[in-house]
Amino acid sequence: MSRVAAPRAVFLDRDGTINVDRHYLSKPEQFEFIPGAERALRQLQDAGFRLVIVTNQSGIGRGYYTLSDLEAIHARMLGLLEPTGVVFDRIYFAPESPEEPSRGRKPSPAFLFDARDEFGIDLSRSFMIGDKWADVEAGRNAGCLRSLLVRTGYGAETERKQAAHLGQTVVVDDLPAAAAWILAEQAAGR
Repeated sequence: MSRVAAPRAVFLDRDGTINVDRHYLSKPEQFEFIPGAERALRQLQDAGFRLVIVTNQSGIGRGYYTLSDLEAIHARMLGLLEPTGVVFDRIYFAPESPEEPSRGRKPSPAFLFDARDEFGIDLSRSFMIGDKWADVEAGRNAGCLRSLLVRTGYGAETERKQAAHLGQTVVVDDLPAAAAWILAEQAAGR
């Protein structure tokens, strides 16, 4: 009897990773994909990875926009992705400001654990992609195989500031480069 392996996932930050960071994106019409992001997401999905967004949205806690605004932004993103066939298993978000207690705010791995429990994801074979140090740490804290830092959004600044702490973190230019790296690792059997 063969045993079916638990699914793998790619956990993704949103602002600065999937879409252009607008510094507290608050209106759906401001949403714009990083060039090549839609294709990269499709490639990862086609390779069998579950796609899960894990995003800090402190703009809600700070009063810059509302939960309804966030839902409208996500509806626009999903609508733009619909023709590509890309589907996210879940979008987890932490609405609290940094000063407020938060179970899920990255670098907490709580949302990655939630996805593990809900979808049976094998975190040790999964990846986290983001543009901030909190994204890298969330992946590490959850036991992901690797965290990838993209240079889009705040990524180039993060790379400079955290150079001494990057360790096994893979640093790439953008989401398409992150997808290419992950798919090359998968093809090599790693």
